[in-house]
Amino acid sequence: METIQSPAQATYWLVQGRELFLSIYVLGSACFFYIVARRLAPLLRGERDFRFDRPLRRLRNVLQFWLGQWRHPRYRGAGTIHILIFAGFIVLATRAFWVLALGVSDGFVMPGLSGIAGHVYGIVADYASTVVFLCMVIAAIRRLAFKPARYSVPARYGKGHPADAIFLLALIAILMAADSLFQGSKAAALFQQGRTAEFLPVLSLPWIFKNALLSTPLAILQNLHLGAYLVHGLTFFFLLCYRPFGIQFHVETSLFSIFFARLDRGTLKPVRWGIPDEQLGQVKSFGVKKFEDFTWKHMLDFYSCADCGRCSDNCPANTVGRPLSPRFISIKARDYAFQHYPIFGTSGNGKALVGDIYSEDEIWSCTTCRACEEECPLLVEYIDKIVDLRRGLVDAGNVPQSLQRPLKALESRGNPYGKMEKKRADWAAAPQFQQTCAVKVLNGKRADALYFVDSITSYDDRMQAIGRATAEILHHVGEDFGILGAAERDSGHEVRRFGEETLFQALRDHNTEAITASGVRRIVTADPHAYNALKHDYKDVPPVEHISQVIARGVKTGTIKFHPVENGSDVYTYHDPCYLGRHNQIYEEPRNVLDAIPGLKRVEMSRSRDRSFCCGGGGLMLFYEPKEEQRMGVKRVQMAAEAGANVIVTACPFCMVNMEDAIKVAGLEGKMTAIDLAELTQQQIAQKDPKAA
Repeated sequence: METIQSPAQATYWLVQGRELFLSIYVLGSACFFYIVARRLAPLLRGERDFRFDRPLRRLRNVLQFWLGQWRHPRYRGAGTIHILIFAGFIVLATRAFWVLALGVSDGFVMPGLSGIAGHVYGIVADYASTVVFLCMVIAAIRRLAFKPARYSVPARYGKGHPADAIFLLALIAILMAADSLFQGSKAAALFQQGRTAEFLPVLSLPWIFKNALLSTPLAILQNLHLGAYLVHGLTFFFLLCYRPFGIQFHVETSLFSIFFARLDRGTLKPVRWGIPDEQLGQVKSFGVKKFEDFTWKHMLDFYSCADCGRCSDNCPANTVGRPLSPRFISIKARDYAFQHYPIFGTSGNGKALVGDIYSEDEIWSCTTCRACEEECPLLVEYIDKIVDLRRGLVDAGNVPQSLQRPLKALESRGNPYGKMEKKRADWAAAPQFQQTCAVKVLNGKRADALYFVDSITSYDDRMQAIGRATAEILHHVGEDFGILGAAERDSGHEVRRFGEETLFQALRDHNTEAITASGVRRIVTADPHAYNALKHDYKDVPPVEHISQVIARGVKTGTIKFHPVENGSDVYTYHDPCYLGRHNQIYEEPRNVLDAIPGLKRVEMSRSRDRSFCCGGGGLMLFYEPKEEQRMGVKRVQMAAEAGANVIVTACPFCMVNMEDAIKVAGLEGKMTAIDLAELTQQQIAQKDPKAA
């Protein structure tokens, strides 16, 4: 005879437990599926988005980023807590359904968990519930007492949902405590009767409850046992149905968001999936103007955001006080979806996103540096959303005043400066330069490789030095190369990311035709933006390399050798350009080049490689006038100074413009300098001995 009644046999308010819990389970499950179905309503009205390619690669992402929690340790404390909670949930998933089944089937045992396997699993599950409970307490204390800055909600973004997070933590803690009390009370009762109870591991929560209740009368133990089970069942289904109303909806959606995540770096989604470029003229509206213009995957991203603040914590625009926080791009859109697609009632008509939910300054403040996407543990995408919102603004004629002139110049002259096409190759016409390195213009001439110069290096007096250094390096390694000269137009990289898709396509098509006509077999560029465009945005062009890759290969093969640095007291640091690093994962080649220069001392800034801090100068950002408290470039040179460096090396002409300007603004002129990797290589390269030749 059992010491105390089981939940299935007991009577609750004149209702047998088996019937009561079966009713709770059916009602709770029905509510959950109804709520989820309602939450899916906007996704069904969203734009198409092709996410079913490369299933094995997608499965690998699930194993790495969802099951393996790959990015969480980047924030060691919070990441460790989250990994423990997630691991606990994985372990306790079986336990939860096992315990729930006891309410309708007395003595139920999960298949495969009878005997020794069940005992071992029980020990692991008891410790898992204990760890999860403790993590809930620690997480709540962190939010209430220590209040990490990334959880804060600036006034301009509304009130946020701080209470929601604490409430959800409390519900999970109650769930763990109720399950443990359910076990502990039964074990205490069996002990009082001198009967053998299931082993409870030492210092686990069930073990603690058992020992605390050993002297408790059996009648009270009976009530605690049945009450704990009822609380467990009600909390389980309340939590299940409540999560789709708040920030923990990612528990249900994150697996799918990660599976359907974008697989390729450096790319942008097309204006409309399934519509080829030549048919874009038939598209009535470009970009995102109302909520339903987002794709279903981007809506899923809004639901999957965990509101952890990691994206905004690493966003350079947010750091320097621009009106942009990637976190709230998701949060505000999710709140909109909840309000206009309520669980009860009819769907509301979509309002204009920009001006109502987002401000124009918010959308234009993004540099598309990818810091937010690199940090997000759930692979939430932001750049495609930002660009789609910009496409909508451009389509409606809402272009910032400071960008109108360069865009018109790009349309009429093929460069944002409005300079004449025939002057594009003037940087190579300097008499002294031609004596050492005559650059071939591929106007009817042939070459193996094309040096794609792009606009800033062609027309900016200071950046032309990067062009000449690049040409001399190619000449040194014996490359048969040439340039397009007047036939070249701007790569269109920033034009596309600022939402002017039609202009980008005109620039791309012109350059593609010129490249094809030149007959080159490969392309080299010193501009990461041009590199990214040629590699990801263009079609049917030869393979492209960045000059840092060419230099690194030359160093490795011995084609390039260096003189020792003249000033051994200088300390160098390397700044990772966003479109070379995060977008294309070229991190080591530039560093290998620097480390190959004899006597060069190199240090790393606190934020480097995939956590590099954007200079703020990508492409048309040089013309945009954002509202900000501090320049990104100034923030970056301050980081270099803090690292003990007095020479910043980068591998991007846009970064050079911003770094040199920021050094002046920061008052570090004369104390710090900036140099491009190509310039430094050309400066330190050991020329071939003519006698040896």
